[in-house]
Amino acid sequence: MREAAMTDPVYRTILLFDIEQYGSRDDVEQAFLRRVLYDVVDSTLLTAAVDETARLRADRGDSVMELIDTAVPVPALVKTLLTETPALLHNKNRLLATSARMRLRIVLSSGYVAVDDLDGWVGSDLNHAVRLLNSDPLRDALKQRDSDCVLCVSEGVYQGVVRHGPLGVRPEEFHRVTVGTKEGPTVAWVHGGPGSTPGSPEARPDASGPDLPAPQRNDVRISGDQYGQVGGTHYGDQRFDFTRPGGDERR
Repeated sequence: MREAAMTDPVYRTILLFDIEQYGSRDDVEQAFLRRVLYDVVDSTLLTAAVDETARLRADRGDSVMELIDTAVPVPALVKTLLTETPALLHNKNRLLATSARMRLRIVLSSGYVAVDDLDGWVGSDLNHAVRLLNSDPLRDALKQRDSDCVLCVSEGVYQGVVRHGPLGVRPEEFHRVTVGTKEGPTVAWVHGGPGSTPGSPEARPDASGPDLPAPQRNDVRISGDQYGQVGGTHYGDQRFDFTRPGGDERR
């Protein structure tokens, strides 16, 4: 078995999207949700002026991972994720039955990532971003809200961009969380507050100190990656009713 040739790690902006309760849907529902996800991701990056030549995509089935060239301004990405992405997702969901509604966890991070000749992505910074995506604080934040998506940014993105309050971004609307990982607790920032609307008093950072770590199950394994540009599909005014038995998915 030949060893995969590895490129040198390159610093990238890392953007991850994951569909809530994807595993509870059947194959037809999953295929439809993937098309909707691609539409939302592609429209988000188009709005943020991210050219196709400035991004690489990895498809995880229930999630999409984007490596974005650092020439793309991060403030523009944050603003788009806070404004345009929820609007795009709402526009999709309003055509669907409640049971078919797609809700997303989103992570914006950055770091060094290498790509091998088998299209595999390798890097501890990428692993860290995936752990944030699968963390309990982010899952719980989405469950406790009526909104269609929730955004988490890494400590680096918060300190380097968000806390300075670029146009369209309010740092007081983010609250600090502590995520337990195999390497130890790590800090991240979630937009809005648990069970609150972004901008309300509950959504503001607690000046008394960071949240206490919560038990986590964040064993991440990354393999079989692919990347490339794939277009989405617009479904017009169709309505779908994917009624399924209730239940909490833990993936």
